[in-house]
Amino acid sequence: MSAEPKITPDLVASHGLKPDEYERVLSLIGREPTITELGIFSAMWNEHCSYKSSKRWLRTLPTKGARVIQGPGENAGVVDIGDGLCVVFKMESHNHPSYIEPYQGAATGVGGILRDVFTMGARPIAAMNALRFGAPDHPKTRHLVAGVVAGVGGYGNSFGVPTVGGEVNFHPRYNGNCLVNAFAAGLARTDAIFYSEAKGVGLPVVYLGAKTGRDGVGGATMASAEFDETIEEKRPTVQVGDPFTEKCLLEACLELMKTGAVIAIQDMGAAGLTCSAVEMGAKGGLGIELDLDKVPVREARMTPYEMMLSESQERMLMVLEPSRQDVAEAIFVKWGLDFAVVGRTTDDLRFRILFEGREVANLPIKELGDEAPEYDRPWVEPKPAAVVHPADLDEQSDYGAALLTILGSPDISSRRWVFEQYDTLIQGNSLQRPGGDAGVVRVDGHPTKALAFSSDVTPRYCEADPFEGGAQAVAECWRNLTAVGAEPLAATDNLNFGNPEKPEIMGHFVKAIEGIGAACTALGFPIVSGNVSLYNETHGKAILPTPTIGGVGLIEDRTRMATIGGMKEHDILFLVGADGSHLGSSIYLREIEGREDGAAPHVDLEAEKRHGDFVRGLIRGRLALGCHDLSDGGLAVALAEMCMASGLGMQVKVGEGYGHALLFGEDQARYVIAIDPAHAGTVVRSAEAAGVPLRELGVAQGDRLGIAPYVDVSVADLTVAHESWFPDFMSGTVVEPAAAA
Repeated sequence: MSAEPKITPDLVASHGLKPDEYERVLSLIGREPTITELGIFSAMWNEHCSYKSSKRWLRTLPTKGARVIQGPGENAGVVDIGDGLCVVFKMESHNHPSYIEPYQGAATGVGGILRDVFTMGARPIAAMNALRFGAPDHPKTRHLVAGVVAGVGGYGNSFGVPTVGGEVNFHPRYNGNCLVNAFAAGLARTDAIFYSEAKGVGLPVVYLGAKTGRDGVGGATMASAEFDETIEEKRPTVQVGDPFTEKCLLEACLELMKTGAVIAIQDMGAAGLTCSAVEMGAKGGLGIELDLDKVPVREARMTPYEMMLSESQERMLMVLEPSRQDVAEAIFVKWGLDFAVVGRTTDDLRFRILFEGREVANLPIKELGDEAPEYDRPWVEPKPAAVVHPADLDEQSDYGAALLTILGSPDISSRRWVFEQYDTLIQGNSLQRPGGDAGVVRVDGHPTKALAFSSDVTPRYCEADPFEGGAQAVAECWRNLTAVGAEPLAATDNLNFGNPEKPEIMGHFVKAIEGIGAACTALGFPIVSGNVSLYNETHGKAILPTPTIGGVGLIEDRTRMATIGGMKEHDILFLVGADGSHLGSSIYLREIEGREDGAAPHVDLEAEKRHGDFVRGLIRGRLALGCHDLSDGGLAVALAEMCMASGLGMQVKVGEGYGHALLFGEDQARYVIAIDPAHAGTVVRSAEAAGVPLRELGVAQGDRLGIAPYVDVSVADLTVAHESWFPDFMSGTVVEPAAAA
C-alpha cells in the first residue's frame, strides 16, 4: 500500500474543513489525523451531513402533533393514519450531482429517498419531484431537463413506484445550479417501524446490498461547496444507481424485518459507510468497530479512504440479532445481494477502522456524530420589495391574448411532456394523475382510505419577501391537499439556498424558516422530516431562495374526493376568498409586463385555515366534486385549467376593479369550487355561517371560457397554448427568451 499523504493546509482545505475546524479535530484526537480520519471528519462535519449552519434555526420549527410518531432525526418522518397504519415520508436534494451528471444525479436522488423510506420498514407507494432549471434559452437547460427527467423516470419506473406529482420551473438564477428535490412516501404498520439507533454491545454490524466501488467518493463534501471552473473535475463524485438491485434490496429488507433479526438499520446515503456507522453508534451511545477487509467491493485495490467515503448506491448497514444471522444471510443470498458481517458494536464510544490488520482510524464517535461544529451565522434582515399597485399598470387591450400567453409560458404550460415519462399508475392504486392539485393514492388493502401528496414553493415570492414566501409555500401545499378533500397531516421540507456565509443569504434562510414555522403552527401542519441544501451557487451567483414543502394528507373515504376536472355541465362556479388585487411578483407581471419586482402576496393564515376547512367540508359532504386552488396566474389561469381538465367551457363574471388584478392577481387563501345547482343555496348559507367570503362566478357550459367583460377564448385554443410549449421546447422548435434576471 502506498504511503499516507502528508496532511497539509491545502489538503485540509480541499476536504472542506476550515482552519478552526481542523484545530478542533486536532484537539479532539490529540494528534494529526490519518488521511482516512481526515476524510471521515470531512464527511461528518460538512454542511450536507452536519447541518452546521442551519441546526440553530431548524430547532424552531414545529415538529410534533397528535398524529406524529417520528419527527426529524431519523431516516424519514412517520405519521399515524389510523387502523394500525402509518405513512413514512421525506424529501431530499440531489442538486449538485444532477447538474454535473443529470441522469445519474437525478436517478440516485430517487434511489436514495426510496431507501430512506423502506429503511424504516415501509413499502414505498408514491414519489414526487420538484425540479428547477435555468432559463430556457441557456445552452445547458434542455440537456439538463432531458437528463434529469430521464433519470427520475428511469429509476422510479424500474423500481416500481408511481410518480404522482411535482413541480418544474425555469429561471436564469438556476442557470449554473439546477435543483432536483426528490420525495418518497411509504406505508408501514405502526407496530413495525425500524430505527437507526444501535443497541447492545458485541453485536454484529452487517453490510447489506450492492458492492462498494469508487463512485461517489467525496460526494457529500462536493455538495457542501459552491461550483466554480473546476466543476467538470467533480464528475467522479456522482454516484451510479441500479434500480433493479434496489428493488431486490427493498424486498430483502422487508422480508428480513419480519424475522426479528433487525435491531437497527441505516441506509448508506451521503458519506456512505462513514455516516451510516457513525449515526447508528452515536444515537445508541455505543462504539463501532469495522473491518474493511470484509466489506464487499467491486474494484481492486480500494483504499480505506475510498471505502469509507464511497457513496455507491443500494447499500444498507444493520445491527443484527446474532441468533438470526443464518436466517438473515439466507434471505439476502436468495435475493442475489451481498451480506457480510463487517464489524461489531462496542462499549467504548470509539469509531475504529481496521484494514489489512492495521488500525487506520480511531475516533470519538459521539463528537463525530453529535458534536459537529454549529454556527450562528451572521444575517441581515432582507429589505422588503416595494408594493406594485394595480393602478400603476396599464390595462391590456386583449386579455384573452394575455391569458393564452401565460398558459403557454415556461412556468405555467402543461407538464405532460414530463409526467408522461413517469409511470404514474404502477401498483394500481393511483386515483389522480399528475396535472391536478395533488396526487392521490389508495391505501392498498384498506376499504376506504387514500393518501394525497403535494409539493410547493414559489421562489419569486421568497426572493421578494422570504417570510411571506416561506409561509406561502406551506399554505399552498396545505391548500392543494385540501382541494382534493384531504386532511393535511404533516410536511417535509427541502430548504435550497445559496452560501450561508453571506449574511444576505443567511437572512433569506432565517426569515423563510420563520415564515414556514408560523404557517405550520397556524395550520396544524408539523414538519416531520427534511433536508437542507446550501451553497447552491456558481461563481458567486446564488439560486433563488427555494424552500420546497412536500405535504401528505389523509382522505378517510376516497369516494368523497374532488378533482380539478370534476365540474359538470350547468354546475355553478363559486370563488372562495377575495377578488384578485395583488400583482407584485406575479406571473402576469413577469410574462406580460416583463418585470420581476413587487412585494409578495400576504398570507393571512387565519383565512387560509378557515377557507380551507370550509372547502374540505364541502368536498367531504359531496357538495363540491370540482375544486381548484388559486396560485400562479390567479383566477383566470385557475378557470382555464378547470376548463381544460374537464373539457367544458364556462361563462363567468368577475367583480369590480382593475381587469389585470381581477384576472391574474395572486392573492392567497382562494379556491374555485363547482357546485350542482340543487346545492348552491346550501353552500351559500354554509359560507355565511362560517364567515367565509363566497361569490358566485357563473356556470359551466359550452366549449368557451368567457370571463365577462374581459376574456372569450375557446377551450380548444386554451389547450393548444397550454400543451405546446414543453414539447416544442424539448424538440428545439422554440426557445423562449430568458426571463428578467
